[in-house]
Amino acid sequence: MIIVLRPDSTTEQVDHIVEHIHRLGLKTDVSRGIKRTIIGVIGDEDLVRNAPLRAIPGVEEVVPILKPFKLASREYQAEDSSFDVGFGVKVGGGHLGMIAGPCAIEGREILREIAQSVRASGANILRGGAYKPRTSPYSFQGLGEDGLKLLREVGDELSMPVCTEVMDPRQVELVDQYTDIIQIGARNMQNFNLLSEVGQTKRPVLLKRGMSATVIDLLMSAEYILAGGNKRVILCERGVRSFDNSTRNLLDLSLVPNVKGLSHLPVVVDPSHATGRPALIPPMALAAVAAGADGVHIEVHSCPEKAMSDGPQALLPGQYQQVMDQMRKVAGLFGRQINEPRAPR
Repeated sequence: MIIVLRPDSTTEQVDHIVEHIHRLGLKTDVSRGIKRTIIGVIGDEDLVRNAPLRAIPGVEEVVPILKPFKLASREYQAEDSSFDVGFGVKVGGGHLGMIAGPCAIEGREILREIAQSVRASGANILRGGAYKPRTSPYSFQGLGEDGLKLLREVGDELSMPVCTEVMDPRQVELVDQYTDIIQIGARNMQNFNLLSEVGQTKRPVLLKRGMSATVIDLLMSAEYILAGGNKRVILCERGVRSFDNSTRNLLDLSLVPNVKGLSHLPVVVDPSHATGRPALIPPMALAAVAAGADGVHIEVHSCPEKAMSDGPQALLPGQYQQVMDQMRKVAGLFGRQINEPRAPR
């Protein structure tokens, strides 16, 4: 539920209400706006359903939230979330996060080459995997901490925020030292221990939809992160499993307006993992922007045939340049913008 406070409520009254809720065995999330302060009550609402909260000084209204995802809901926050993910780059609220880079970090020079090309094309977030969740245990598993160091080095050199995946709660502390955005992959969307752990970092989180997850499943996973105190969560549609094998997955673009009607969180789309086919990535990327996505996540590699992971679904730098030019035009039609990172050092 949400406790809406009176405009003239005092700090002492707010503190008293928070302490009262805590004594009832629930958590609180205080959001102070320009004109209003609201307190989100987190936990089993049955514990406070009959409590006379409206009688507490400073309380104007108590609003129940019927959806199971409390903090992610539009009832809790009506306006779209928008936040800085590093180097002045914003995501949400009309600002598009254009995420690009190789699937896996393979070495300093190849990473720098790809990063320079995607940045020149307009990408404002660099991605690269240091830990790779692979179907086969014999496939390339990533460079680990060495890869994280390379990603951080290149990101700082180009003044680009960087995004990389974490696979295990034991990796969170290490990954948090190097990245600007922590990615939770599709296979870990319902790894609740991992979600709770990244919720403690306060680092922006890119949460990918699981391969068989419903929209509500995705929002409930986001709730774990939000409940941990981390308010900077970005949802990502990357396709779900289907009976059709002509594409890698089935891209569900209806998720974008669907989630935006339910939640204030930004939503980006990953047409690379969804389609698995370079020819389909540009039209699906354009469709994602037109559908209202807050960004597009595309894999780019300068030599896909030599890539150590997911080369067949990567665009060449020249192809990425073309689709970025087109996406910029589509975004402009809807009054949205792609803000550039700060100038490189």
